[in-house]
Order: sequence, then structure tokens, then C-alpha cells
Amino acid sequence: MLMHLVNCTIFDGDSPELIENGAVTIEGGVIKEVSHSPPKRLPDAELIDCRGLFLMPGLIDAHYHAYMSTFNILALEKMPWSLLACHATRFLEQSLRSGFTTVRDAGGADIGLALALERGLIDGPRLFFSGRVISQTGGHGDLRASSEVSACSCAMSGRQSVIVDGEAEVRKAVREELRKGAHQIKLFVSGGVVSPSDPLWAPQFTESEIRAAVEEATARRTYVMAHSHTDDSTRRCIEYGVRTIEHATETSSETAALIARKQVYVVPTLSILKIMRDNGPELNLPASSIQKIGGLYEQSLASIERCSQAKAAIGFGTDLVGEKFYSLQGMEFSLRGEVQAPIDVLRSATSINADILQQRGRLGCIKADALADLIVMRGDPLRDLSLFSTPEKNMPLVMRGGAIVRNEL
Repeated sequence: MLMHLVNCTIFDGDSPELIENGAVTIEGGVIKEVSHSPPKRLPDAELIDCRGLFLMPGLIDAHYHAYMSTFNILALEKMPWSLLACHATRFLEQSLRSGFTTVRDAGGADIGLALALERGLIDGPRLFFSGRVISQTGGHGDLRASSEVSACSCAMSGRQSVIVDGEAEVRKAVREELRKGAHQIKLFVSGGVVSPSDPLWAPQFTESEIRAAVEEATARRTYVMAHSHTDDSTRRCIEYGVRTIEHATETSSETAALIARKQVYVVPTLSILKIMRDNGPELNLPASSIQKIGGLYEQSLASIERCSQAKAAIGFGTDLVGEKFYSLQGMEFSLRGEVQAPIDVLRSATSINADILQQRGRLGCIKADALADLIVMRGDPLRDLSLFSTPEKNMPLVMRGGAIVRNEL
């Protein structure tokens, strides 16, 4: 069946030149034509009048955690899978209603969740999942307190991460996640906020271990994404072949230039830093985590600005944790707007994230042969990024693969 969206102001996901009074023709869930005038309407075609509103590609969140319903990561490890799945369902459905038609899960999501989405059991976005994150003993994925005694680190390998040491173990862990369908591989290469025993500055994994993960991922025609807060760990990632740097919180001007030169991607995550900074005690975060979070938000803003000045490719992620904050996914746009032009923020959440997912021309754009993942905005997000913070008010139409999720036009 044909569908025509007419009378649109179209942002194609990349060009700052908007198409006024444009039209999009969709057939079989795919965009067939983008035109500057209304198409000839066939008798059996459905027509949606966008009333001159702003039409753009569906949003992509490239740093997402479907299963992380609480900041108590140890509690997550003990939750029944069925309860985790219910939490994930709520988050995924909320994301789709908020205009996020694709997400890249940065640790925890698995083939079962992907199949549930694919088969329509969950009405959520497209999912690119990493499986379990690969961590070293005493790394960001090792949640044992320093005072805890256990027979081996394998006891801590669980649902969110797997703990390995040495090149051989890294290779085996990467191969296992790829066997289970992971779309990409994630490593922890610096300390983190919620982990109890690793300082934020602590480098994690050796060169041979990181290169082993990159080699295995490349052999499967995919890539490695790496959690990295420090400038040093980011430079190590770039040197050893990692393709996307997550957080990149303390990036210097020199490293930003290197990121651009090596054509590596960075995916900052301001929302989670702001939430932890503003709500630390209420989240029952330990004192060590509250101490670690100090100043990170401001450092991340400065890093994004440096990367932008260096013309590095900057993706878009939120890293949200906790069901209380699921509805804040659109807040990331306004936060990014503090240091970036709106057009660059929109590109990050559409065409650049599509590049990260290796889906250029298929996702994150409005052009012929792309999937019909589309949203309509009341107002102009190129003038006001806060529109994304209230999607129920400002996003009257959401479409994924040509199927209408919400239509209030």
C-alpha cells in the first residue's frame, strides 16, 4: 500500500537546506520518493497532511541500556529475567513513543530482546545490541567491593558484563558474544562511576587485549565500542583500532584533533552525568560514586565543544539508568545545545548515528530506499531543541518502518 506524507517541511538528516512544502512517498515500509511538490495520488494511497510541520528522520540513541532499571547494579544481577524483560519493555515502548526508532544497547541486551522486538511482541525501536560488556578483573564491570573475598572473578561475570583477563580470554569472550548475535562489541577501558574498586583514571586492558577484541570484531565485519572517560584511555582506544568512544569525558584539544583525523566516532552522554550529579544521594549511590561524579558534567561539555571545533564525528547517546528517568531521553538535545549548533545535534541523532551503526542510507535519513522511520515535530527543532523534551506535546506523528506508532495530525 502506498502512503503519502504531504505539506511537510523536511529535514533529511544531514543538509541544513530544508525542503519546504515537500512530500514523501512510502511503500512497503521504505521511502520511495522525496519530492518538492505533492505527488500524483493513486486511488488506494493513504494521504497524511503534515500541515506544514517539521518532518525528520526517526531518532537514534547510540548509548542505551534496555535492562538497567535501577542504579543498584548488583540488584540487577539478581533480578529474574522475566522482571528484567518487563522493565526493558516499558523503556523500549517509551523510547519509541518519544521518537527514538532505533537504539544501540551499550551492554546487557541480548538476542531474546531483539527477537521479541523483531516479532512484534514488544512495540519498540530497532535494536542493535552489544551483549555483555567485556571487562577485566577489577575493571568497571567488576562490581565486587574491595573488601569482598571470592574464589575467582568469574563469580562476578553476569548479565551485564563478563570478566576476562589476557588476550586468549578476551578473544573467547568476544567470539561468544558474537556467536550469540551481538551487533558490536563493547569494552571497558577506563574506570567508571558506579564500579566500587576502580578509580576513574585507571586504564583497563592492555594493548594486546584491546587489539585482540578489535581483530575478532573486524573478522565478523563489525567493530568495538569502548567506555572511556579519560583522555589517556581515549588515545589508547584510537591507537588500538576501537571505532567508537563512549563518553569521552575528558578529551583534550589534541585528542579531539586525533579523533577527527583517524575518523573515529565519539558518543557523549550528558543526561546520565546530569542525573547522577543532581540526584546522587537520592539514587543511593555510594560515597565513592558521588565523589567520582564531581565535575564530570562540566568536563564532558568542554570535551564536546573541543570535538566539535575539531570537526570530529559526534554521535548521540543518553546512557539513561533507572525507570524514574526513562521519560528524560529527549533532554539530551537541550544539554547538547549548550555547546553545539542545533543542526549538529540533529545530525548526531540521525545521520551520524546511522554511520556509527553502519546503516548509512538506510537509517537516519529521508531519501529514496531508506527505511520509513519518521517523526513530525510541532515547531522548529533547529530553533528550539527543548521540543524533544516533551514528545507527547510536540511530536504528533511517529512512524517506524512505515507503520504508524502515533498519529495526532
